[in-house]
Amino acid sequence: MTLQNSITPDRRRSLIKRLLDRKSFIRIMEAHNGISALIANDYTIKNNKEELGFDGIWESSLTDSASKGYPDADIISFDSRMQNIQQIFNVTNKPMIVDGDTGGEASHFEYMVRRLEMIGASIVIIEDKQFPKRNSLEDGTRQDLEDIQIFANKIKRGKDVLLTDDFMIFARLESLIAGWGQDEAIKRAEEYLLAGADGIMIHSKQKTPHEIFTFAENYSILCKKLGFRKPLVCVPTTYNLVTEEELAAKGFNIVIYANHLLRASVKAMEHVCQIILANRRSFEADPYCASVKDIFAKVGFLDIKEKDKEAAGIPKHEIKAIIPAAGRSPEMGDSLMATPKPLLEINGKNLLQRQVDILNRCKIKDISVIRGYKKDQFNVEGVKYYDNDQYTTTRDLHSLFCAEKEINNEFIFLNSDIVFDEEVIRRIADCKQDISLVLDNSYRFHKHLIDKELDLVVVKENNNEHYRKMTTLFQNRVLRVGKKIDKNLANYEFIGIIYFSKQGAENLKKVYQDLKTNHKGKFHEAESFETASITDILQHMIDMSFKVSFIEINQGWMEIHDSKDYDLAQKMLVSQ
Repeated sequence: MTLQNSITPDRRRSLIKRLLDRKSFIRIMEAHNGISALIANDYTIKNNKEELGFDGIWESSLTDSASKGYPDADIISFDSRMQNIQQIFNVTNKPMIVDGDTGGEASHFEYMVRRLEMIGASIVIIEDKQFPKRNSLEDGTRQDLEDIQIFANKIKRGKDVLLTDDFMIFARLESLIAGWGQDEAIKRAEEYLLAGADGIMIHSKQKTPHEIFTFAENYSILCKKLGFRKPLVCVPTTYNLVTEEELAAKGFNIVIYANHLLRASVKAMEHVCQIILANRRSFEADPYCASVKDIFAKVGFLDIKEKDKEAAGIPKHEIKAIIPAAGRSPEMGDSLMATPKPLLEINGKNLLQRQVDILNRCKIKDISVIRGYKKDQFNVEGVKYYDNDQYTTTRDLHSLFCAEKEINNEFIFLNSDIVFDEEVIRRIADCKQDISLVLDNSYRFHKHLIDKELDLVVVKENNNEHYRKMTTLFQNRVLRVGKKIDKNLANYEFIGIIYFSKQGAENLKKVYQDLKTNHKGKFHEAESFETASITDILQHMIDMSFKVSFIEINQGWMEIHDSKDYDLAQKMLVSQ
């Protein structure tokens, strides 16, 4: 249980009314237990300058029952439902809409309303079907509607026992589900509104939103006739191609995503079971599982841990930097090759010292360098040195693992032949993904001028305008990385800087050790695993479904690949 999401029942109960006063459209996500409620409560994305999240939580009869392994047929008692609602309230601070099924007998509904109001729920929605109800979405199930006057009386009795103005009772219309048509739906909406209903939910199991759009038009006419308008709710489970913008334009005020977290969890659990059974071990399932640390963070255990450390005077860990700098550089020419490339001086300061100084200014003090070629010349202070004595037959991946004991927490991997500014490091150090590359997005504009082999990148870009305008969340994922990618297919150039979270570092180590033990033969672009680069193992992890993300830059760095680059860097840095 996290202590961060604290709110009193009175304040929580009033939230939906205040939200509807402030904006005309709100989105609600289903939750069926504490952990799903935490996700629905806290998860946000950034869409340009706007932060998007869910405005509240739907406590569903279907998902509550299914999460306990029972059918949605009025089998789970209301006391059990109340326990689940309280668990959700314990860990969230957003308002809740409760699925009240049919509400039961009118006398039972009075007690339901009073208990939900006191605990802090904002809305209960009851459906105008006879008890015991059957789920509306299952084809072939008999749907018997309640008598209009009996249901209207139930709403009135529920309203009469309320103690506050904040708690609301919405009527869910099942006329379209039962096949009784639009006229019956509008007729019932009018009776329920006159009985005191605070809003209407129109339900449909059609594959398109046509019939709910028709109802919305008729509802608008009804509200003009009555002289008042109450919120209109929809649940686009079956007609899920409709957008929120389209719903809002038709007059809907609340959209409920009524069962998606439960459905997602079932599919994910089945997939993980399949992977474990197929491989007879759990390693291949890791990319599909949240880390234990993520679970600890979500439920508040890491907060307890940090408070314990603070009380004991234990300092927080700091991000590290690891710089493989072992290789020879024949492309530099005979005159420059006498000095390891990281030690070449530019404007009175060598490359490695420049990197260390910038890292220090970004408050990264724990720096490890892996030496190899002419290692005795390395004398930059303030770093730890590790040696790769097989530098002639290995590349940067194996140099990195010469410092394996440093790969025990979050760190930044840096190629030793790049010049960069502080902003690049600050941006990647703020990354929240497990593995994230720094990519240059100017590559696509000058790729026709490139006369050397680069690490190129293909990323996931969705050309569907609907998804593009919603979020970049689905786009900032690397699909391919390496030197042998067609220049015309590549989107970006990888500049040689990678951020690894603690979990990302742990995943990297596991994959490396597994490959070191079991892999034989060619390894992606390398002739063997022993000659692999960091981009080879990144591609392997992508192929295993580990997520590799990226941040974009278009300036603030330069690679010293050959003597031409070195001469250019001399001029640029002298001018600065």
